[in-house]
Amino acid sequence: VFLHYISYTLAMSNFTDDPFSLDKLRSTLIRLEDTIIFALIERSQFAFNKCIYVPGALEFNGATGERSFLEYFLWETEKVHAKVRRYTSPDEYAFTSPLPEPILPPLDFPPFLFPNDINITAKIMEIYTKSIVPEICQDRDDSNYGSSATRDIECLQALSRRIHYGKFIAESKFRSDPEEYTRLARANDREAINELLTNRMVEKKLLERLRRKALAYGQTMDQEEEGTNRNLKIPVQLVVDMYEQWVIPLTKEVEVDYLIVRGLAYNKSK
Repeated sequence: VFLHYISYTLAMSNFTDDPFSLDKLRSTLIRLEDTIIFALIERSQFAFNKCIYVPGALEFNGATGERSFLEYFLWETEKVHAKVRRYTSPDEYAFTSPLPEPILPPLDFPPFLFPNDINITAKIMEIYTKSIVPEICQDRDDSNYGSSATRDIECLQALSRRIHYGKFIAESKFRSDPEEYTRLARANDREAINELLTNRMVEKKLLERLRRKALAYGQTMDQEEEGTNRNLKIPVQLVVDMYEQWVIPLTKEVEVDYLIVRGLAYNKSK
């Protein structure tokens, strides 16, 4: 069911060298770009359907309680996923609670991340529902509530995994210069930590790659010449702006939070 979850597990056993090198971690982020773009394209095929984001909306006869339809649907979905140990994976983070314990035995993941409780799914949910969906969907109601929420869940889970994967990037960078990150963490200098971990050339290439992917994946292929299609499934600039305004900054927020926790703990153990 969870192809990326399975691929993560298999990757851990198949790597013969360092599975957590920056190059390998970045290759995972590049694959997630595809997942996110396709998920956004699928969501954009339906209307905004604003009522699915409103807690206690009348359309659902009180069935969702104090939750919105999306929150209710997501909670029910995550209950099933939790039972098959999705959220025991170090790169998966649930949006809802409480969740049941897994019915499957635990997996032995290779240790890499320092223990932490950093989880910004609430912020991801707010930005997605208030700033992303309204941009990619027509502002109307087509009554496709279940289909819209299903696509929302796919988008949210992909975005969460991509953003929280920043912890792996942060850990890899910390190991390359633990003394400096520890010094900055002790000073709680978030700006300097952010500057130290930022690679602007990588970010520039990322945005350029996203533009090409959004153009290629968004074409309806009804034009003879590639790149000339005016009827794109999703605006190219929208995908680029989403990463630049939301995905990259949120990932950095996770990275900085993690590096502070990591640095302070490293300092105490010295």
